[in-house]
Amino acid sequence: MDSDRADLARLCSGRNWSKAIRLLDAILARSPSSTHDLCNRAFFYSHLELHKHVVKDCDRALQLDPALLQAYVLKGKALSALGKKEDALIVWKQGYEIAVRDTMDLKQLLELEELVSSVETCETTEPGDCVIDASPCDTKVVISEDRVVDTSFTASTTADTETIVCEEAIGNSKVSSNSDTKLTNNNKVDNNKGSSSLAKDTTGTQAPKKAPKIDKKNKAKAMKEINGQAECGTERRSSGESETISLDQRLFATKISKSSKSISLDFRLSKGIAQVNEGRYNQAISIFDQILRETPTYPEALIGRGTAYAFQRELDSAISDFTKAIQSNPSAGEAWKRRGQARAALGEFSEAIEDLTKALEFEPNSPDILHERGIVNYKFKDYNSALEDLSTCVKRDKKNSSAHTYLGLTLSALGEYKHAEDEHLIGIKYDESFLHCWAHLAQLYLDLAYPEKLLNCLEKAIQIDSRFAKAYHLRGILYHGMGRHRSAIKELSVALTYEGSSIECLYLRASCHHAIGEYKSAIKDYDDVLDLELDSMDKFVLQCLAFYQKEMALYIASKVNLEFSQFNIDDDVDPLFKEYWCKRLHPKNVAEKVYRQPSLRVSLRSGRLNKQDFKFTKHQTILLLAADSIGKKIQYNCCGFLPNQRQYRMAGLAAIEISQKVSKAWRFLRNPKNIAKLVRRRDKLNISQNRGGYCSTSTLSGSPTSSPNEDKVSSGISLTWQDVYNIAVKWRQISEPCDPVVWVNKLSEEFNSGFGSHTPLLLGQAKVVRYYPYYQRVLEAAKTIMLDLKYVNNAEDHAIFLTDIEKLKKIEVASSCSDLYHIVGETYWVATRCDSKAFQGRRLEGTRITTQNMGKTGFDFAIRTPCTPSRWEEYDEEMTAAWEAICEAYCNDTNPTRDPATLDAVKDAILRMTYYWYNFMPLSRGSAVVGYVVLLGLFLAANMDATASIPPGIQVDWEAILSPDPDTFVDAVKPWLYPSIKISRSLKDFTDVSCAFSTTGSVVAALTSVDP
Repeated sequence: MDSDRADLARLCSGRNWSKAIRLLDAILARSPSSTHDLCNRAFFYSHLELHKHVVKDCDRALQLDPALLQAYVLKGKALSALGKKEDALIVWKQGYEIAVRDTMDLKQLLELEELVSSVETCETTEPGDCVIDASPCDTKVVISEDRVVDTSFTASTTADTETIVCEEAIGNSKVSSNSDTKLTNNNKVDNNKGSSSLAKDTTGTQAPKKAPKIDKKNKAKAMKEINGQAECGTERRSSGESETISLDQRLFATKISKSSKSISLDFRLSKGIAQVNEGRYNQAISIFDQILRETPTYPEALIGRGTAYAFQRELDSAISDFTKAIQSNPSAGEAWKRRGQARAALGEFSEAIEDLTKALEFEPNSPDILHERGIVNYKFKDYNSALEDLSTCVKRDKKNSSAHTYLGLTLSALGEYKHAEDEHLIGIKYDESFLHCWAHLAQLYLDLAYPEKLLNCLEKAIQIDSRFAKAYHLRGILYHGMGRHRSAIKELSVALTYEGSSIECLYLRASCHHAIGEYKSAIKDYDDVLDLELDSMDKFVLQCLAFYQKEMALYIASKVNLEFSQFNIDDDVDPLFKEYWCKRLHPKNVAEKVYRQPSLRVSLRSGRLNKQDFKFTKHQTILLLAADSIGKKIQYNCCGFLPNQRQYRMAGLAAIEISQKVSKAWRFLRNPKNIAKLVRRRDKLNISQNRGGYCSTSTLSGSPTSSPNEDKVSSGISLTWQDVYNIAVKWRQISEPCDPVVWVNKLSEEFNSGFGSHTPLLLGQAKVVRYYPYYQRVLEAAKTIMLDLKYVNNAEDHAIFLTDIEKLKKIEVASSCSDLYHIVGETYWVATRCDSKAFQGRRLEGTRITTQNMGKTGFDFAIRTPCTPSRWEEYDEEMTAAWEAICEAYCNDTNPTRDPATLDAVKDAILRMTYYWYNFMPLSRGSAVVGYVVLLGLFLAANMDATASIPPGIQVDWEAILSPDPDTFVDAVKPWLYPSIKISRSLKDFTDVSCAFSTTGSVVAALTSVDP
């Protein structure tokens, strides 16, 4: 210990501040509660002008000894140097009040009095006329209790004096020899050229002479974040957030002897750090290389070079340097922190969190490190840990805009949407030019489906920086989600002018071109997506999808001028292709085994989308207006569901076409001869049931055995249930062709192993905004099934019995999916109840409620719908019986609209078939909207118009899934649906949809015209 004190005195006398700081790091690691050493280190930091570190050490010292006057002096001067004059005055006044009450050090009292009075004088003087001396104070360094080094000196202006680096916010990138470096930079960087723009000086020091003049646009430009950006791709830290070093015009407060090796080393180190701050990474690396050739294990140089490597995205080299710095000085908290940041940038989140946790050991409760670890935890999807870190961070650093907005993102993931909005707004309050705070707030509004708030938010971001690509991207996503594809293309094209390699923008623009029939442009964008160099798995998935979407665009292009009836993805497209498309798998096998679509030139040889298709006749216009009115009833009034005019029109046209075709079939069936045939068919069905067998009216695939226009002798009905639903399926497929909507039984052999839908309510710790409102009901349903059956199934479909009384008691009181998982002990599923109406005593397998452990990040609590051949056959039989029940209920009465009892029977029958459809879920996606479109169409066919909108908070498919039998579902829906049903014969006034829009091109034009 004595030798350490002697060395400390020698280093202090020699003005070797960085080595003195390193020695104090070691001393404080052994004696962290030494207030004198904390003040000593703060004093040394002040000479290197690392003012944030001064504040941190003084705060720690004052926590241990609130009457330590030296800490008040140093902290106030550091705050003053950072431009926080008001905060400095408060600190000095606190110290002065303590000194007046009880002090043995009159010199400190006088110094505090002078500092307070100097600030108060400034407050009565014109700004700029008064300067406060924030230079290192005339303070004694306590080497030991009986030994003091007087470090007072005066500034020198001789020719021998060298310019030294001091702290200044450079684009809010944080680089220093011992500073709280952020591996971030918020002005645009050309990593190939190694240059960067300077941002506003937040320290109150004079900016470098060569620094470019900063205007509002430059200040607002966002720099790519070294540790990656989850949502926006770019990020910026709020001003004044943490320590930084840069060149300054002020002279160092002491004369430097060029013959002094240690001071020369400090100077070169500072110069290297300045080069990093100015974006001259190669020059910085050269300086650090020279230092490290002389002193290979010099920690500060290793940290500086590692930081330069990190900014150049040479993350492996950066990690190597930080690791060497840690090996040289295990107490170098800065090295731990920066290695954590670099590891996070590589996606090594677990290792990054370990490093940042280690860094916190050296700086407990450091808001900067908590901020960093909070961000990493957020990206690691450990939202609970992120919430803890970021909440603590903003308590200690209330004006940290970046921490507030990441706290907002975290709260949003946890379902605390109002609190999330508040945090984003607080971040904006402290830094209105923080572009990505606006972007994160806009993302929240997009997730919640608040389009007006979203647009206002993005408009403000664009006013700050008209070149902010993310704002146009988000606006494009919004317009796409609202069915305004042409508007989306305009926004995405603007975004691509500023960020041309954005795969997300390219892919979405291609999808929009694809949907509105601009196939040449779509193919070009898809090709551009396929040609991009990628750096993440998420982007690779988009590239895979681009392959499949391009093939589908070529397929649709070849059908443009053919009858819409010839548009048939389910029969025309290879099952293996559809399976890989649905699963987003690598297309290698598909490319080798599946017939590819012809080129665009060949696909369009028979014609292309005609301008004439966009010119509508009077009858077509009437039909479109009616479709819009009918279709808007599909809207779920729940968080996360945007209003989509294109989908409204799709739903309305599909419902009208269904009503027209079904009405025609019913007219045929109401012929007395055909009614008798239908009755005989029903009687035969009953006999088959009693014998334990059943004769299906359709094949296993559900395809009709003959043309829908023919009288099917096998059933006596001109349409099967699948013919009816397939009308809506085709409209859904063409309305958004980039959604893989296909019949599951038309996939490859994967059908045999149970391919099906997956809808999560809880994904890890994240609450899925659309479906989490049903979490409690699904949880209670799972508990009821477990208590009723006393077993569950594991991932291998083996039974796990729950007959133990203690387990059953725990299930009764379980309050979360986590509780249920720990009772079972492994991944499990239970099937919801779905009672048969056609077959007494039969119970169909409904939807599987599954709980899967995802490790530290939580549980996947979801519903999954398997589609195996046996299950398909059972539901095919049930749907056939339900369809025939509708036909019989309507056709048995020659004038059903006059008999309320008959109408009620028809209504109930329609709802019962809808119930089985939702439990069946036979599509890869889109089952919910298709089910409701068919419901609307069948009501229209029966001369009934359902005028009610779906009530807020109600999702009809979930109501069906959670109902144990069709009657329970009917009872849940009819209170709000039936009163709105009006008798209407308007159907006869509409032109036949299949004639009005006969070609695939005309259908695309009809849908696209909602956004001219």
